[in-house]
Amino acid sequence: MTIPSPTGPQKAAPRNAGTQPAVLRPAAPGSGGPGGGPARALQRVTAYALGPYQSAVVRIGFAATYLFFLLRELPNRHELYGPDGPWHWDLARQLTNGNEAFSVLMWTDSTVWFEAVYALTLLSAAALLLGWRTRTMSVLFMVGVLSVQNRSIFMGDGGDNVVHLMAIYLVLTRCAQVWSLDARRAARAAQRAAVGLPPPRDIVGPVLWVLLGCVLVAATSMGGLGGTWWLPALLWTIWLSAAAWWVVNRYLPHGEPRTLLDVLANLAHNATLVVIMVEVCLIYATAGWYKIQGSRWQDGTALYYPLNLDYFTPWPALSDILGASGLMVMVLTYGTVIVQVAFPFTLFNRRVKNVLLVVMICEHAGIALLLGLPFFSMAMIAADAVFLPTAFLMWLGARTTIGGRRLLSGLPGRSRTPGKPGTPDVAHEAADPAEAGPVEAGRGGAEEPRLQGGGGGHTLVG
Repeated sequence: MTIPSPTGPQKAAPRNAGTQPAVLRPAAPGSGGPGGGPARALQRVTAYALGPYQSAVVRIGFAATYLFFLLRELPNRHELYGPDGPWHWDLARQLTNGNEAFSVLMWTDSTVWFEAVYALTLLSAAALLLGWRTRTMSVLFMVGVLSVQNRSIFMGDGGDNVVHLMAIYLVLTRCAQVWSLDARRAARAAQRAAVGLPPPRDIVGPVLWVLLGCVLVAATSMGGLGGTWWLPALLWTIWLSAAAWWVVNRYLPHGEPRTLLDVLANLAHNATLVVIMVEVCLIYATAGWYKIQGSRWQDGTALYYPLNLDYFTPWPALSDILGASGLMVMVLTYGTVIVQVAFPFTLFNRRVKNVLLVVMICEHAGIALLLGLPFFSMAMIAADAVFLPTAFLMWLGARTTIGGRRLLSGLPGRSRTPGKPGTPDVAHEAADPAEAGPVEAGRGGAEEPRLQGGGGGHTLVG
C-alpha cells in the first residue's frame, strides 16, 4: 500500500543534477577502508537491494502461477472455494476460528462478496506480474492468496503451500527494480528530472492509499484480520511506512531521513531474499531426506507407481513408455533423491550449483508433463529462480527485449526505415538502464543496479 513519490527513483539523472538521494556507497575492492571486508559487506547490504533480477523473476513467476491457476479454475471456482463447495462456509468458519487463519471470504457468505474477492485476487496477480503499483499489488496479492487458500485448505497441494509462503515474502521485497511498469515509470520521472522538469503528478497512488487505509481500519475494528498478531502488524506497518515514504520524498528527498528509509528497506529486502533461499533449501532437503527413508525410494521403484495411476497420467502412452523401462525408472528415482539432498550443499560451488539448478528445473518440467501437476512445477521453478545467475538473467532479458522489438517492428504500420512513419522512437529504443543492467570492469552483472527508493515499490503506492 503505497502513495507515489513525487520525485520517483533516480536511474538516469546525471551526478550533478542533484536528484540522487544520499546513499551509502560500498568501498572499492582493495581500498583498505576501515573494517575491511565485513564493513564493506555491511555497506553493501544496507546501500543496495541485492538480487534485483532474481527478485523480479520470483515476482513474475509466482504471480503468473497463481494467475493461471485462477483462470483455469474460473469455471469451477464456486465448487472449489465458493458457496457451492462441499466444504461449505459454516465448516470453513469453524476451522478458521480454531486455527486463527485469515480469510476475507469468512467475513460473509455472500456470493457477490466471493466473486469480488476472486476477481480482485485475479487482477492483483495480473498487476503484480506486470509490476504495476507493485507495493500495493503485492499486499493485495498476499491477501487474496491467503483468503482463497484458507477458505478451502483441503484443495491445495505442495505448490499451494509454496505460493502461500512466497506471497507473504514478496510484500517485504523490492521486487520491481527491473522488468516492471514501476521501473519504466521511474525511468521516465528520472528523465524529466534530468532536464529540470517537475515530476508528473500522481493521483492513483494517494487514492489507493486512502481507500485501502479505510478498509484496513474497518477490518481491524471489526476483528476481520484473523487471530494472529503478525498479519495486522504487517499490514499496518506497510500502510504507515507508505505515508512516511511519501512525506520524506516530498519534503526531504535528499536528507538523512530518506537515507534511513532506504537502508531499512534494503535490509528488509535482503533479509527476505535470504529467507527465500533458505526456504527453498529446506524444501529440497526435507523432501530428499524423507524420500531416503521410504522403501520404494530405496529400491528405486518409487517413480513407477505414479506413472501407473490414472489421476497422474495426463499422457498415458508417454507414461507407459517410461514406466516400461526399469532402468529409466531406477535412474530417475535415484536421481531425484540425489539432486534434492545434494542441492543445499552445492551452493558453495557456483558451477555445480548452476548445473544442478538446470537439472532441477528440468525435473519440475518433467513432473508437469508426466504427472499433470503444472502449477506445482511452476511454483517450484519460480522458487528455484532465486538462485539463477545474474548474468544469465540479464542475457535473457536482453534477448526477450530484442525479440519483442523485432516482433513489433514486423506489425503493420511499423516501418523499419529510419525517419519513416511507424519508426520506433530512438529514445524509446535505447536500452533502459534498469533493464540493460550495469557492467563493471567488463563483467556483466558484477554490480547490482543502484536503484533507490521507488524502483522497488516503496513509495506510497508504487
